[in-house]
Amino acid sequence: MQENRVRVLIIEDEAVLAMDLCDTLEAEGYYVVGIANNGKRALEIFQQNQVDLVLCDINIKGEWDGIETINQLHNFRVVPVIYVTALADKETRERAKLTYPAAYLFKPVNNASLNISIELAIQNFTARESAGFIKDQNRITDKDSQTREVILKIDNSIFIKHNYQFVRIEMADIVYLEADNTYTTIVTNDKKYSIRLTLNLTLHRLGIEKLMRVHRSYAVNIRKIKSFNEKEIMAEQFLIPMGRQYKDEFMRIFQIN
Repeated sequence: MQENRVRVLIIEDEAVLAMDLCDTLEAEGYYVVGIANNGKRALEIFQQNQVDLVLCDINIKGEWDGIETINQLHNFRVVPVIYVTALADKETRERAKLTYPAAYLFKPVNNASLNISIELAIQNFTARESAGFIKDQNRITDKDSQTREVILKIDNSIFIKHNYQFVRIEMADIVYLEADNTYTTIVTNDKKYSIRLTLNLTLHRLGIEKLMRVHRSYAVNIRKIKSFNEKEIMAEQFLIPMGRQYKDEFMRIFQIN
């Protein structure tokens, strides 16, 4: 389903190249929200759609070249950008650098390089956006940091690796997390995704305020709670145990009159 995939906008004025790039991306599991052959059309598509990443040719027709087009897009919202171009002169590169692109790929584009560039673009963009947000308050070790899986965050969504591609999960759709040793399962109303992270690390990587630890092996989205008693919580259609040591902290989220 398209809502679970990384959404890509292609800006390319050579129709054959644009379609080839679109086919390649779709075959790799990405969702192309649109193809624009000029800057103003790109801005229009960008404003009307949720876009996670832009692939942009620098030398496009129209009033704006690719670099100016990215400037216009970033005035609306900043997203990671990969330039795809045949141009390599120093002046062009220096102008491109001012838009902080994630990568600079030369035509013809190699599929493997494209995939790696997209993954790194989203990961590095997310890391910059959240710099300083995740602290060492839970004593995350260097070993933990090196072995943890990638969780990408853009706006109100996360992307995790599932079946060899990144899939989107809206943070508001998460009902609860369930731990099983070094694995954590992210549960929504209709799907489950397992990642190789402890529950503690998963909570820190997600950084979602409304996800609360209620048991040694469970954390629940408090916005999904339907009912609860001293031992269990009903979140949507799921029954989740509540540990005694977490009860007092859980009750503090409520204003008792």
